[in-house]
Amino acid sequence: MNEVKILNSGEKFAHASVGTLHAFEGKQFVKDAIGATSCEISFGTLPTGQAVPFFHSHKANEENYIILSGAGKFQVDGEVFDVAEGSVIRVATNCDRNLKCTSAAPMTYICIQAKEGSLGGYTMTDAEITERENLL
Repeated sequence: MNEVKILNSGEKFAHASVGTLHAFEGKQFVKDAIGATSCEISFGTLPTGQAVPFFHSHKANEENYIILSGAGKFQVDGEVFDVAEGSVIRVATNCDRNLKCTSAAPMTYICIQAKEGSLGGYTMTDAEITERENLL
């Protein structure tokens, strides 16, 4: 089983790791480990031929899946479509979803869950360029 390791943190940040993704197995949620307050993030891997063992739906949160490796099928209600490395899928509230790995290699993905309709400002509408000494 994977374990989230806290690498370092400060008053304004948390840095954790689930380890190397090519060796990742199972499902791991990271919200609590990093103290996230705006979304839940999970990493998942499905072996060849395996699907998530249940369909599920969310009442308030949309989910955004990012396929990191492998390929498979994704189902939203009665609609099925192919997904592969690089696919990004947004699934709205109040609908069933599931995914299955169909590639020879496992399918690894990230799922980000956040309240539907909550995104206000983003990118440069929420950011400002600041002056700070570059320590990198």
